[in-house]
Order: sequence, then structure tokens, then C-alpha cells
Amino acid sequence: MKNLITESESNYNNLENKSFTDLLNFINKEDALIAQSVSKAIFSIAEMAEAIYAKLKDNGRLFYIGAGTSGRLGILDASECPPTFGVSSEKIVGIIAGGDKAIRTAVEGAEDDINQAFIDLQKFNVNQKDFVLGISASGKTPYVIGGLQKLKENQIKTGALSCNQNSRIGEIAKHKIEIEVGPEVITGSTRMKAGTAQKMALNMLSTSLMIKLGHVKGNQMIDMQLSNVKLIDRGTDMIVKETGWAREKAKKKLLELGSVRKVLESL
Repeated sequence: MKNLITESESNYNNLENKSFTDLLNFINKEDALIAQSVSKAIFSIAEMAEAIYAKLKDNGRLFYIGAGTSGRLGILDASECPPTFGVSSEKIVGIIAGGDKAIRTAVEGAEDDINQAFIDLQKFNVNQKDFVLGISASGKTPYVIGGLQKLKENQIKTGALSCNQNSRIGEIAKHKIEIEVGPEVITGSTRMKAGTAQKMALNMLSTSLMIKLGHVKGNQMIDMQLSNVKLIDRGTDMIVKETGWAREKAKKKLLELGSVRKVLESL
């Protein structure tokens, strides 16, 4: 543990004696460093995106596996892709150690089961057409290590996202992203800077993938699901901008065909 930067001693002390303003300034000062750390990993993120793109373009799927915060971040990113980009919920899937219960409540010992990740993946019939990204701030979570190792044995393409250099999951996976953000304000609390860095990397991966897969035109989400009034209004605005139609006509056509893409393709 002492060699992991994610577990290294905080640069701040006696936190319980500090004011709210001091505490918030400490956190904000550390958070301001995260984007710089992520920028150093751009090449690695791009390399992984290319590998995932090849799988998704060939009708494969992307799986995220992780425990705790890392698992929740994977589920969050996967769950936002269908409404944002109109892809099937089966295209990008998040799996967390301990199952759905662990999304809200910690499941004791779940992350220490080295065999469970591959068992969980087998429920989805994971195969060589797919790509699996293991997420672990420390890079040493047994659930993720075991899953990646078993996937490697079965010739299934893998990636690793961690916040320590030379991580164990990075050694196993074919592709790796390692974003060192330094010690947390609260020693070892990787839900903070490490979690934010992981969220940023996942945003970058999934967004760039969806753009390259054709779910964005110009800078607009033409395949978004029309799940609420705000998104219907946004879609209507897109159509008005592209066609010059009156809003009433644009909205009627949007609701009739179900997506901005279908309206534009009908022109």
C-alpha cells in the first residue's frame, strides 16, 4: 500500500479543526490539478478509444467492470449513453462488484472476489467481439484483476483505467490508462480526485466513441431519446436550424418520426 500514490499521505492535516472555507479551498486547489493530470494521458485514452471503436463498429460491445466508486462510475457512464446517443442499453454495459445492490449500498467483500467478475460477464455471453474495461483507482482491486486475467486467457480484448503508474490491472490488460492525480485531501479517499479523473476519462472515451460512430452531426445529439420536454424542445430547435421550418412544423415532424436523425434523413 505504501507504494501506491492513491494511498499516500494527504498534503493537509488537522482537517477537523479547519473552517468550511479552508476545507473547500483545500479540495478546490487539489481538484484544479486533475485536468492537467488527465491531459498527460490523452495519447493513452486515444489509443484505447481506437481499440474500442474497432469492436463497437464490428457489432461488439463495451463492458465496464469495477468495484465501489469505480464500478458506480462505469455504470453511470454506460447508463447515460442510450438517452444521450440513442444506442441500445446492451451496447455499453456497466457491471459492479456485488451487483445492482452495490450501486447504492456497499456490499462487504464483493471487491475481494477474484472469480466473480468473469462470472458476471458470462451472464452477458461476453466474447471475442467485445471489449472490457476494468476500472480501479488503486489498480489492484481483486474483482477487476481476476476478471481481466480470465478475459485475457479467453483472448477477449481488455483495457485498464487506474490512478497509479505500473498498476497491476495495467500489466494484465492490452491497453491501459494511468492517471496520477496525487494524494487525496483525505488520505486514501479515492472517491475524490481519483474518482473525478476516472469520470473525466470515461466521459472522453464514450463521447469520442459516440461521435465517431455517427451519433453526432456537427455538434448536435441527433440520436438522443425524446424522453422529456427539454429534449423535445432541443430536438425541435435542431430541426428548425437545419430546415428553417416553423417550430410547430418541426416539433410535429419530430414527434411523428421519433428522432432528429429520422427527420433530417426524410428531407
